[in-house]
Amino acid sequence: MSAAAADHSLVAEHTVYACVMGSRAFGLATETSDTDRRGVFLAPTPLFWGFEKPPTHVEGPREEEFSWELERFCQLALRANPTILECLHSPLVERIDATGRELLTLREAFLSRQVHRTFAGYAKSQLKQLRADVRQHGAPRWKHAMHLLRTLTCSRDLLRTGRLTLDVGQDREELLAVRRGEVAWETVERRMARLAEEAEAAVSGSPLPAEPDRGRVADFLFRARRASALG
Repeated sequence: MSAAAADHSLVAEHTVYACVMGSRAFGLATETSDTDRRGVFLAPTPLFWGFEKPPTHVEGPREEEFSWELERFCQLALRANPTILECLHSPLVERIDATGRELLTLREAFLSRQVHRTFAGYAKSQLKQLRADVRQHGAPRWKHAMHLLRTLTCSRDLLRTGRLTLDVGQDREELLAVRRGEVAWETVERRMARLAEEAEAAVSGSPLPAEPDRGRVADFLFRARRASALG
């Protein structure tokens, strides 16, 4: 069996949680939207006992599909990686088992005020790229601008409420207008700046804890590995 086939078999046979992400999860899908699939697989514990370790992530086997091994997924979630945290809150779950259900019960354990740093860092890098597009081409990639506005709104609301909500709700039409290029870049940029300021202001009074609950997550991972080892 080739390495790629072996990796894909891990996804096919050992996925504990799989969901749809992207525009479909955010309530921003159009007729041309792709279906972005993300998942988590639990590599069998005996695979770690040899020199060759199982992969930390796998791309495929379907188009627009990407999966993380459970330990890597938890590590990234504890670091408040925006993509990973959003995966845990997708309203479009396609596959889940008992381990996956327990993973979802840990969603709050991963959340902390660290989300401000990671979401803001992601937004800063995306805004830098958008401004480069404006300088070089006279306009940003409007789809990316729309998603950055969504990310900034999500970050602000998460810090204010302690809850991560993906669906944009009543903001859908306003955001789709940005995607179509119907809103001036200067207006979009001002909106981004305001959202960033509002997120910054929400940090001190946020209901989120200062740190994630690493102990609770470590206990979950240990039990998942032990159960796999015992078959």
